[in-house]
Amino acid sequence: MNEMLTMLKELTDARGIPGDEKEPRDVMKKWISPYANRVYTDHLGSLIAEKIGQENGPKIMIAGHLDEVGFMVTRIDDKGFVYFQTVGGWWSQVMLAQRVTIMTKNGDVTGIIGSKPPHILSPEARKKPVEIKDMFIDIGATSKEEAMEFGVLPGDSIVPYFEFTQMKNEKLLLAKAWDNRIGCAIAIEVLKRLKDEQHPNIVYGVATIQEEVGLRGAKTATHTIKPDIGFAVDVGIAGDTPGISAKEADSKIGEGPQIILYDASMVSHKGLRDFVVKTADQHQIPYQYATMAGGGTDSGSIHVTANGVPALSITVATRYIHTHAAILHQDDFENAVRLLVEVIKNLDSDTVKNITFD
Repeated sequence: MNEMLTMLKELTDARGIPGDEKEPRDVMKKWISPYANRVYTDHLGSLIAEKIGQENGPKIMIAGHLDEVGFMVTRIDDKGFVYFQTVGGWWSQVMLAQRVTIMTKNGDVTGIIGSKPPHILSPEARKKPVEIKDMFIDIGATSKEEAMEFGVLPGDSIVPYFEFTQMKNEKLLLAKAWDNRIGCAIAIEVLKRLKDEQHPNIVYGVATIQEEVGLRGAKTATHTIKPDIGFAVDVGIAGDTPGISAKEADSKIGEGPQIILYDASMVSHKGLRDFVVKTADQHQIPYQYATMAGGGTDSGSIHVTANGVPALSITVATRYIHTHAAILHQDDFENAVRLLVEVIKNLDSDTVKNITFD
């Protein structure tokens, strides 16, 4: 496995639900530190890697988020079954019979998400999806006391279990937590490629926390940095699987990063968007336009922090997000990095001023 795939594997295999992002933050710090002048965190735990190109140049923020959707232990019943709260958005139909890991003070505990078997349900009940409130996690304990002896306690993080896998088509990568370790990987790789490049600004590669529960880390990280321009790098919806119409989602994996025009958290900054598209065209970097009527990215917090920050979301089309495993295309990762590097190399003070008031 080459260095790039090793980085992606370490990032996605790391476990980190909102509010418990230490594992992926440690991985992020390991990979980004060699390319930064300074690495630190804000008081909530978002990681900030600062790369100085020109002192007193514009501050450019590139933010991916560390957290992945998961669960939290809320209670244990007398028979040792674990009940949970979703942390981040889940669709009940992708959860049943899936393996999870409970991260306890005594180490990892393996469990599986269960519910009543269909064999004992009425014909009408079988036609309906099982509600999340009726699910539980079976860890093989025979009592509440035994579950607690395993180390399981209310508040423990529960993460989907899945190992990074390169598919038969080696350009396609299957892993948990692409949402949004791919954004973290983009931030790392951008700083890496700028290491020996001249650029007229200060770049911040940021790994935010608690995006999946309200874009919270982006708010505190932006307050800390006070950027002039902000980019959120995240996953987007791929519309190239059966049953999805072009009207619903028309992006295809492998056809370039997505330029987000609109989502539920923001309308993208037109001046910045036009500059990014012009740069992509100049360097023949493929891209796709996308909108998301529901959901948002860290740009939603970045653009309304302090007195406002021109912001844009650049995303990687990904299949099956917010499940145990998702698929994306290596070329989209590569082209997102290429695009941001070329954009940053041209974001000098005059250009930023023109974008801001365009």
